Amino acid sequence: MTRSNWRTPAVVLTCSGIVLTIALGVRHNFGLYLQPVTMDLGIGRETFAFAIAIQNLVYGLAQPFTGMIGDKYGTARVLIGGTLLYALGLALTSFATTGWELTLSAGLLIGLGLSCSGFSIVYGVIGRAFPAEKRTAALGVAGAAGSFGQFVMLPYGQMLINAMGWHVALLILAVTVILIVPLSAALVEDKKAQALQFHRQSIPEALREAFGHSGYVLLCLGYTVCGFQLMFISVHFPAYLVDQRMTPETGMTALALIGLFNIFGSYVCGWLGGRYTKKYLLSLLYFTRAVAIAIFIALPLTPLSIYVFAATIGFLWLGTVPLTNGLIAHVFGVKYLATLGGIAFLFHQIGSFIGVWIAGYLFDVTGSYGLMWMLTIASGIVAALLNLPIDERQIARPAVKPA
Repeated sequence: MTRSNWRTPAVVLTCSGIVLTIALGVRHNFGLYLQPVTMDLGIGRETFAFAIAIQNLVYGLAQPFTGMIGDKYGTARVLIGGTLLYALGLALTSFATTGWELTLSAGLLIGLGLSCSGFSIVYGVIGRAFPAEKRTAALGVAGAAGSFGQFVMLPYGQMLINAMGWHVALLILAVTVILIVPLSAALVEDKKAQALQFHRQSIPEALREAFGHSGYVLLCLGYTVCGFQLMFISVHFPAYLVDQRMTPETGMTALALIGLFNIFGSYVCGWLGGRYTKKYLLSLLYFTRAVAIAIFIALPLTPLSIYVFAATIGFLWLGTVPLTNGLIAHVFGVKYLATLGGIAFLFHQIGSFIGVWIAGYLFDVTGSYGLMWMLTIASGIVAALLNLPIDERQIARPAVKPA
């Protein structure tokens, strides 16, 4: 193969999947650090939760801008810069001794790193590499790869903590993240060739068009709930189980099961999204999450109920991602998919910030996660209703004249 044609859709999808496996797999390790870090440093859960909440907020706030840079100048450059910030943040977190140091390292730096290596950035490349009829399925495969990262990285992270302590474990994770740099070579795009394929539209014009579309606003609001639910469970679930006299390994296993079943869930949602109405699939997903959580907290807590819940919620975990990005691509096209997907993800991360922080606050105030579970159920029902009236019709584009 020549230099110009080795980046086939299959290569792009494979390397993108590995990038997401590493970036998102390492991210999901932070739930394992809540107890050892707070106990070692003598800080409250709210302090640790606030640092992770800042991480999610920065991740979201920076995502539209990193998406714009990726759409305009290339994803590979964004990936390399973000990977270095990610690794630096992990290394500095291992030396943190105060809440402010945690907020700077685990919050700000890792949040910036994630904004350059998460779903929206990678999905922009995948969306442009695949034709419309295969796009949502390809996004689902990439989402499954990110879920596989959660499945394999959680046992890996727990093993590192058990064997070497949380300080050294974070340093090893920093080295692991650097593996993203060589993979970024496969995500280089020919921007000059793309300019001849897509309709003429500037980023400000694309933003005005999206925010003038009520469906896009409703989609973003529903995505806020996704972040609220997922990051609460991801960060606080292991500690919640320890509070209920379960072992740390039970929490780790539960999060790993979430990652394992999300592999199948993300793929199935991507596959279904290519065949059925995406807004109805999103509504059903949010409603089913609410039902699953309600049943879990209503039943007696046992290892079996924990693992069944983890498998169920895992299947529903990130199915929103290929469906949301697939819907954006269908309605608005793929030219600015990373930009518009990044803005939608900003809403997701605002929800993540609220979910992580408010759970820590409510626990410190009430000594329980009970109220937080109730909020998680109610928000799922709201998101299910928000997605129903979305207009899925594709916006008509003028045909691009051949060069």
